[in-house]
Amino acid sequence: MEGSDNWRAIPLGFRIRAASIPKVHQLLDGMDIQGLIVLNYPGYVPQPWHGTLLTIAVAAFSVLFNTVLARKLPLIKALVLIIRIFGFFGILVTLWVLSPRAEPKAVFTEFFDGGGWGSLGGSALVGITAGILPLLGADAAVHMSEEVRNAGRTLPRSMIITTVINGGLEWFMMITYCFCIGDLFEVFETPTGYPFMQVFLNSTQSASSATAMAVFVVAMAIFSNLTMVAIASRQLFAFARDNAVPLSPWFAKVPAGWDVPLNAIFTTFLISSLLSLINIGSAVALNSITSLATTSLLSSYICSIGCMIWRRWTNSPLLPSKFRLGRWGLTINVASVVFLVAIFVLAFMPPTPKPTLDLMNWNILIYSVIALFSLAYYLVRGTHQYEGPVAYVRTLAQ
Repeated sequence: MEGSDNWRAIPLGFRIRAASIPKVHQLLDGMDIQGLIVLNYPGYVPQPWHGTLLTIAVAAFSVLFNTVLARKLPLIKALVLIIRIFGFFGILVTLWVLSPRAEPKAVFTEFFDGGGWGSLGGSALVGITAGILPLLGADAAVHMSEEVRNAGRTLPRSMIITTVINGGLEWFMMITYCFCIGDLFEVFETPTGYPFMQVFLNSTQSASSATAMAVFVVAMAIFSNLTMVAIASRQLFAFARDNAVPLSPWFAKVPAGWDVPLNAIFTTFLISSLLSLINIGSAVALNSITSLATTSLLSSYICSIGCMIWRRWTNSPLLPSKFRLGRWGLTINVASVVFLVAIFVLAFMPPTPKPTLDLMNWNILIYSVIALFSLAYYLVRGTHQYEGPVAYVRTLAQ
C-alpha cells in the first residue's frame, strides 16, 4: 500500500464493486426488512418481488444522500457512528443479561459439521469465507482519497485502525452470540429467515423488544449503503477518467454545480436495481452473480499486493509514500498473499460435498467468464486507450 498510485491498479474486483457490492448490501437490507415484518406479523409470507422493491427503495435512499444531500453526508456518518457505539453495547448487554447462556465448555470445545463434510477442519475451511466477508472492503476509503486531506497518511492509518477496532468488536459480539444462541436448529429454522432476529426474540421474549434491537442492525446496514454507493461511484468515475471502461467520457463527467459524479452514481443505482430483478426469477442466479463481489475483491488484493512483493523482491524503487511498513513490508505482503490465495480458492467451494443444482456454487463459472471478458476488452481496446492513473492537483484560482 505504499504510494497512493499503487492503490489505483485495475483489478476486476473494483469494477465488479461498482455494481455487486452495493447491490449485495441493498438486497440484504431489503430482506432484513422482510424479516422484521415476519417478526411482527407471523402471517406475512415474503415474496421475491417484495424483496426486490425494498432493495430498489434502499438503493434510491442511498442515491439521495449521495446527490442532493451529499454535503450532509459527513455529518450523517458521524451521527451514525455515535448511534452504532451505543447500539452495539446496548445489544451486547441485553443479550448477556436476558439470554439463557450456554456452558463455556460447549461454546469453546464443541463443534458441529453442519455441511456434512465429514471433517471439522474441512467444514471450518469452507465456512471461513462467511467470516471473512465483514472484513473485506477496508480499502473502500482509498476510493475517496481525492476528497481527503493528507490522504497518503490518513487513509492507510484509518484502514488499519478500522480493521482492528471492528475486528475486536466483532470478536466480542461473536462470543456473546455463541453463548446466547440457544438451540441451533430452532434458530436456523426461524420464519424470519435471519437467526439473529430469532436470538433477539428468544432473549427478550418480546417481539417489540426484539424488533427494537433488530431495527438497529438493519438501520446500520442501510446507512452503510451510503458509503458503498459513494465508493462504488467514485471508483467507476476514476476508471472512466483513465479511459478504462466503455463510455468513459460520460461516466467521468461531473455536471456544473455538482461536486459529485452524477452519471456514475445513477449508473450504480441502475445496475443495482436491474440485478435485484433477477431475484424475482431465480435466487440461485442472483446469489451466483452477487458472490462475485467476494472473489473479485480477493483477486484484487492478490494482484495489488503481488505487485508490491515483486518490486520488493527485485529491489525496484517504490513510489514516495507517507506510510511505510518498513523492514516488515515483504514479510507482511507474502503472508497476506498466502492467506488471500487460500481464501480465494475456498470461496469457490460449494456449501456441501454433494450439492444439488440449487446449492452448487456457480461463482467459478461466472468469475471465469467475467475475467476472460475483461482480459479480452483490455487487449482489444484497453491497451490503445487506457492512460493509467491520472493525477489531479487542485489549484487556487488566481
